[in-house]
Amino acid sequence: MRLLALLAATAALFSFGCGEREDPLGPRQVDLALDFQPNANHVGVYAAARTGADRRHGLRLRVRAPSASTDSIKLLTAERVDLALVDIHDLALARQRGQDLVGVAPVVKQPLAAVIARRGVRRPRQLEGKRVGLSGLPSDSAVLRSVVSDDGGEPRRARSVTIGFSAVRSLLADRVDAVVAFWNAEGVALRRSGIKTTEFRVSDYGAPPYPELVLTARRETVDRDPRLVGDAVAALEDGARAALADRPAAVEEIAERSGQERKLTSQQLEATAPALRPPLRFDRKALEGFAAFDRRFGVIDRPLDVERAFDLRR
Repeated sequence: MRLLALLAATAALFSFGCGEREDPLGPRQVDLALDFQPNANHVGVYAAARTGADRRHGLRLRVRAPSASTDSIKLLTAERVDLALVDIHDLALARQRGQDLVGVAPVVKQPLAAVIARRGVRRPRQLEGKRVGLSGLPSDSAVLRSVVSDDGGEPRRARSVTIGFSAVRSLLADRVDAVVAFWNAEGVALRRSGIKTTEFRVSDYGAPPYPELVLTARRETVDRDPRLVGDAVAALEDGARAALADRPAAVEEIAERSGQERKLTSQQLEATAPALRPPLRFDRKALEGFAAFDRRFGVIDRPLDVERAFDLRR
């Protein structure tokens, strides 16, 4: 959920139509909003457009990435894009607010969240009494509670500190003893900085193997235009295969689009790659576990209807 900061800029960043055909006989244009600035999670999306995988499936994929963080859910519900990448916790929250959005495919197929601690914290229960930096989003608190309690500790004894989206800086500056962050992004960046850390991945401490990042559509798109959805999923599957088969090209594109140093991008892709491998198909049991996890740890306060929240037909 940390990927949805700075929502106020969204309206100015995107002023475009979606779902248009430039030529009745040509590929159908599909607008897809990223959840965040280009990063290793998005290599399959960009490769689908770069390699022509989208056109082989009758689409022309137009990827919309802001210069700052954006709210892809807001763009999707406003019908300014056809599809969006959405953090799975945010999808659950959107549905709780009454927004009828549907996850149609997992793009990152495993949880990415972790509690990353300074050297000396060898197990999660030792976070009791320590300063733990959180972004302020509900999923961070859920991750901390799951990790500590699964090791037999008392999460309330950890000293939560709101640090916004500055996990790396806060840990490097010794403002906190640990942070809730993404092991494939901030975790890699911290290791490159030379700081000694220990990662407690939520998937190892109480969380089911839910997909972190989900391709999402409006209900009416799923019901009325299933071919578009199916073609888009197929294109992203081909894109993921292409990106993983030619990682230097994938790294080059993401680094160029993000302005991030290539070595760091390469290391982040290596960390993320196992979670990107096709097929992009949901696991019902994992989704049911996710729904129970988010309810148990207070991300949502009502049961999530998995059948309605996710398209399980593929």
